[in-house]
Amino acid sequence: MTAPLILDTDARPTLKTIALETGLAVATVSRALKDAPDIGEATKARVRAAATRLGYRPNRAGVRLRTGKTNVIALVLSTEADVMNHTSQLISSIAQALRGTSYHMVMMPFFPDQDPMEPVRYLVETGSADGIILNQTTGNDPRVRYLAARDVPFATHGRTETGIEHPYFDYDNTAFGRLGVQALVARGRRRLLLIAPPRAQCYAGHMIDGFRAACADHGIVAEVLAHATSDSGAAMIEAAMQRRMVTAPVPDGIICGSTTAAMAAVTGAELCGLQIGRDFDLVAKEAIRFLRRFRRDMLVLHEDVSRAGAHLARAVVAAIERRDGAVAQALDQPQDFDWE
Repeated sequence: MTAPLILDTDARPTLKTIALETGLAVATVSRALKDAPDIGEATKARVRAAATRLGYRPNRAGVRLRTGKTNVIALVLSTEADVMNHTSQLISSIAQALRGTSYHMVMMPFFPDQDPMEPVRYLVETGSADGIILNQTTGNDPRVRYLAARDVPFATHGRTETGIEHPYFDYDNTAFGRLGVQALVARGRRRLLLIAPPRAQCYAGHMIDGFRAACADHGIVAEVLAHATSDSGAAMIEAAMQRRMVTAPVPDGIICGSTTAAMAAVTGAELCGLQIGRDFDLVAKEAIRFLRRFRRDMLVLHEDVSRAGAHLARAVVAAIERRDGAVAQALDQPQDFDWE
């Protein structure tokens, strides 16, 4: 009779422990935990389940000494955030996509008064991460040029105009601007106002281009709000809207690039005695369904930030592991308006 397998429960579980538990080779266990494409999904699931059951954690110091890798992916995020933005969904979806792999995520903040290059240089110069995920991309983004020149794996939430091929996930804001105009025109609106993102960010140009082109196609007035952007604080947007909505000719259709901008725009207009659905209509996009609970007359398009995070996680892991194939790029198309 074969003696039962007895594991030392006080010893730290290793790849060999998982191999003994699953009956697989140590090399297979290692590749399964790294999400290697040549290992079947059933085997990966079996190995991950055993690793979780045994409490396996890779010795990252040993991994770095042995391979030069940290198994860390850094998400570089601005501290400019508010309760209604989609940052939490992005973080959650990246973490979920990395769950069960050999990689884990750390967040590196940068502040409004800080050079956005600082955290990126720190990560690269200290070797703190194997790969980096960036957001709030600009057209000629120096972070992208810096990472590409040093052959550091990265992916971006948003496109750039650098001419450098790199992994990204982006929402088609040109289509969003166009669809917003079409929806407002269908409601008889003829003088439209866009609360756009900050001009430095690449997607602002896409949204403005789609908005203006669609307005030109319909022969209607197109205006971009001055003195506030969709990333401004609610108080600033509300004040800018109050000033604009008491100055003739008053816009009768509004398109907003963020959830905060949509709520602040409605509040600002209402303080001027105007009513949504009667005096004006408003189009917005959101990652978490909320706006139609705020005002039922809003026209809302959904942005799937969970899909963005999952794609970025997979893309940066593929870049780290130098997998063959096309650069992982995805452009999410706006879907139908939320009427629920």
